[in-house]
Order: sequence, then structure tokens, then C-alpha cells
Amino acid sequence: MPDHVIAIIGLVLVFAVATFTSVHMGALAIVAAFVIGSGFVGRSADDIFGGFPGDLFVVLVGVTFLFAIANNNGTVNWLVQSATRAVGGRIALIPWVMFLVTAVLTATGAVVPAAVGIIAPIGMGFCVRYRINPVLMGLLIINGASAGGFSPISIFGSITNGVVSRNELAGNPTLLFVSSFLFNVVLSLVVFFLFGGRSLMGRRAEDTQNATESGDGEGGSLVTAGAPAGSGEKPGKETDGGTGATAVKGGGAPAPVTAPSGAGGTTAVEEEEEAAQLTGIRALTLLGLVGMVVGTLFFDLDPGLMALTVGVVLTLVNPASAKGAVDACAWSTVLLVCGIVTFVTMMEDMGTIDFLGDSVAGINAPLLAALLICFIGAVVSAFASTTGILGALIPLAVPFLQGGHVGAVGMIIALAVSSSVVDSSPFSTSGALVTANAPAEQREMVFKKLMIWGFSMVAVAPPVTWLLFVIPGWL
Repeated sequence: MPDHVIAIIGLVLVFAVATFTSVHMGALAIVAAFVIGSGFVGRSADDIFGGFPGDLFVVLVGVTFLFAIANNNGTVNWLVQSATRAVGGRIALIPWVMFLVTAVLTATGAVVPAAVGIIAPIGMGFCVRYRINPVLMGLLIINGASAGGFSPISIFGSITNGVVSRNELAGNPTLLFVSSFLFNVVLSLVVFFLFGGRSLMGRRAEDTQNATESGDGEGGSLVTAGAPAGSGEKPGKETDGGTGATAVKGGGAPAPVTAPSGAGGTTAVEEEEEAAQLTGIRALTLLGLVGMVVGTLFFDLDPGLMALTVGVVLTLVNPASAKGAVDACAWSTVLLVCGIVTFVTMMEDMGTIDFLGDSVAGINAPLLAALLICFIGAVVSAFASTTGILGALIPLAVPFLQGGHVGAVGMIIALAVSSSVVDSSPFSTSGALVTANAPAEQREMVFKKLMIWGFSMVAVAPPVTWLLFVIPGWL
């Protein structure tokens, strides 16, 4: 059997086995690289280790380490509280606050599942208190995570831009971020009006005070429900971030939503007041996040090294905020991404990537091939890890893009958006987290609605992004 065929079968098996069993995809990819590399194509251990992405490792560890510190010292909770107060009790704006806060978290380096794991229990608490459709809230949180996910310093953005840079393709990190953000905003507008947003317009918080008083106890149970969800990439599996449950516990939800009614009321008020204070360490954390963004965007500094620098400074200033931060790093995501990239790099060295790209180009219909690649990304990502998909599919498209028949920037944007907006599927990490945190009596309904919506995105997102970004040929 040709070496290229063996490598392709190996990659397919990695995704298939990891999707339908509890084996970690990253660990499986490294084992596959070892077995195929050593046993079939004569690669030494040094050759295999040479494909390990050290720069990406630093980015993943650095940004998740910094995010864990920001969560520990209350900066994340302060952002949520401040954004919620800013809407002045307008219930229709609360889902959009959750969208923006989640987008800010992922745009500044939070792993998407960890950000959803933090905000989903808070958002679902608001659903109980203000009678908001949990599907509406959940989808805006997921879309917010995807909207911020492709910033130049985010996990998705770092992976995508890193692959583009290593393969010397034309890239535009800012346009990738802006395109993804705007696409998710438009998508969220559709969600808002499709799932009851119109009925929220004109309502204010004081109009539902009675519902608030009777729903506090239920709201408190939702945060507890978030903990087990953090342990599953799909129901029963390990999540990409690995920090979802820890982050929810550390960051906390707004006290009026999560505190049980009764004896704990005074404590809840005190916690809310404390969360609303902009302390010195929180101000320094915000300054560090802004500095990291500026350094990355305007001075071309490495986001991973910048994040580690800010994290170390915050640790020196306030050691307590760094307690458990290393353990809260997204080690599952680190292993996932680095394992996939290691295997794909071995395929590149073997010439398998060129072989596949030439095969796609040989279809003699470049635009059709581009659409096919977007569909593959959407279908696989709906059941597996978007992080892993981005690390594998973009390299597979490299030879096809190097032919110049399709604009590289437009194709990468289309593939990135198609692979990320399907995270609303309840079989993906974000969808599973939202489902697990939904009110118990509505959980089955949320699961079914997310499944319908997620698979509709599989059908709709690829052709729409293809029409928007590939067909015009201006990217």
C-alpha cells in the first residue's frame, strides 16, 4: 500500500476513533505519527519530534495561563457585572451582553470551551430570572465565542494564522477576525428574532421582579450543572479547554442569579458588591490584556510570549491570583493541537499533503473543490473539535491554494467560519456545555433545538461563506 494512502487512513482513523471513543485525539495523533512514521515510512524519533509546534505550544499555554489568572482575580466576573449594569435593566440586551463578554474572553486568549463554560451558567441563570428562551441565550453565547475566536491573539486565530504563515500563504489576520466577527453578529441577529428576541424588546428587569424572586433557587443550581459539562468534549468526553468547570467556579456568576434564596441573601449581595469593584489587580490585569493586544497587533510581538510575560508580572504583583493557574491551563487543548499538527507535519514531510492538494486541484473545478473543503470542515467539526479541524484541514488545502486558482485569504476565511459556526451542535464542546447548563425541565428541548440549528449550519454555512468570500475572488 502506498505511503500516502497509509498516512491518509491514519488521519481518518485518528478523527474517527477520537470521535466515537474516549481516546484523546491529540494523544492518538502522536501515537499514529510514531506508528506510521517508524513502522511504515522510516522516520526516526527526531524526525517526528521535529514536527512538534513549539511556537504554538507557547501560545496555547501562555494565553490560557493568563486567562486563568484573570479569572482567579475576578477580572472576568468584573467584566460580566459591568457589561450587565451597562444595559440598564433592558432584558432584550442581556443576551447581547453575553455575546460580547464571551467574544471579549475568546478574543483575548480564552479557549472557546472554557469561555462558554464560564458564561453559559451565568446566561442560563438570566434565562430563569427574566424568562428568556435558553436556546436564544445559548446560541448567542456560542456565536460570541466564535466571533472573538479568530482574533490574532486568540486560540483559533493563532492556529489558523500560524498554519498560513508556516506554509507561506497570503494571509490577513485582521480581515479574518473582522469577517468572522461580522458573520457571527449577523447570524446572531437571525437567532435573536427566530427564538423569541422580539418578545423581549420593551421589557425591563423590574417588570419581572416576581419571576426573579421565585427563580433564584433554580438559577443557583445551574452553576453546579456546569461542572460536569466541563469534563466532556462531547457528552462523556474530555473538553478541549479542560478548564470549563474550574473557570465557572473561579469566576462565579452574578450573585443575584446564582445565590439560593433565603439565608444566603446577604452573602449574595456582598459578593455582588465585591465583584463590581475595580480593584488594583483587576485594573492591572485589564492593562496587561490591552498591552498584549497592542504588542501583538502593532509591534508584531509573539502573543504567547506576551501572554506569559503579563502572567508572570501579575503573579509577582499578586501571587494569590496565580494559585492553580498552571493547573487550569488548557492542557487538553495543548495536547490536541500539538498532536494533530505533529501528525500533519509528518504528512507534509512525506509529501502526502502535496499529493492530496494535487488531487483536489485535479478536479479541474477549483471553485467546486473549495466548496467541498468547506463542507468537510463543517461536517467533521460538528462532531469533533474545531481546534483540531483547523490544524488539519488548512494544511490539506495548502497545495490547492498555492495553485492560485482560488484566493487564499478568502478560502481560509470561508473554511474557518464554516468550521466554527457549527459549534452550536450539541455533539460539539460548546453545544454540549450549553445543553448541560440549561434548566432541567428545558434541557431536552434545548438539545433538540441545538441539534436542528447545528446541522442546519452544516448545510448553510459552507455555501454562504463560499459565496461571500471565495466566489468574488477579491481576497
